[in-house]
Order: sequence, then C-alpha cells, then structure tokens
Amino acid sequence: MANITLHGIPNCDTMKKARVWLDQHGISYDFHDYKKIGISAEKLNGWAEAVGWEVLLNKAGTTFRKLPEADKAAIDREKAIALMVEQPSLIKRPVLEHPGGVLVGFKPELYAAALG
Repeated sequence: MANITLHGIPNCDTMKKARVWLDQHGISYDFHDYKKIGISAEKLNGWAEAVGWEVLLNKAGTTFRKLPEADKAAIDREKAIALMVEQPSLIKRPVLEHPGGVLVGFKPELYAAALG
C-alpha cells in the first residue's frame, strides 16, 4: 500500500505501539515528526475536515492542561488549529494518513480494517 504517513512524535508510547503494529504487518510508511518539523494549519484543517477538530485536540494531555485558562476558554476550530500549529504536542497521537482516509489514535482493529 502506498502513501501512508504516520504523524506524531517518536517517544510517545502510543506512537511506538502503532509503529510496531505497522512493522509487524509489513506495512511501509513515512514518519513525520511534527514536533521537530512542525505541522501546517492547512494539514490540520484537512484532518479536521476528515475527523473533526475535537478528535485531533488532545485535551487529556499535559500540554493542554498547562495552557492558560484564556487559551482553553471558548475553544473552537480556528483557535484549536492555531494552538496545535503553535504546540504540536496538543495533537492526539498518532495521526495515520492512508489512501482511504485519516485515523487518529491507535486501535489495532481500526488499523487492520483500514489497512487490511
């Protein structure tokens, strides 16, 4: 299967699980470290169209909890996208782009169904 990109940060435990799963299933992919390389608002908007910005924004993470209350208040898509561009650690990991769409987070059964 071509054109698979795994987006995230290398040291995240969930990222490691996704990478192991892909490797064990012989699925080749490109890895995009958005903490080092960054991520564009355009890319985030595309993902938000596919899965919803609420799915992309990791509200359970330390980075979100450390945000000033003003940043967390009245959060909408535009504000969420801007925050995720500024602080990519706010993006739920991993994000897997594949020819059939976008998966956020790692669930083996969803990877199997999408990448079969």
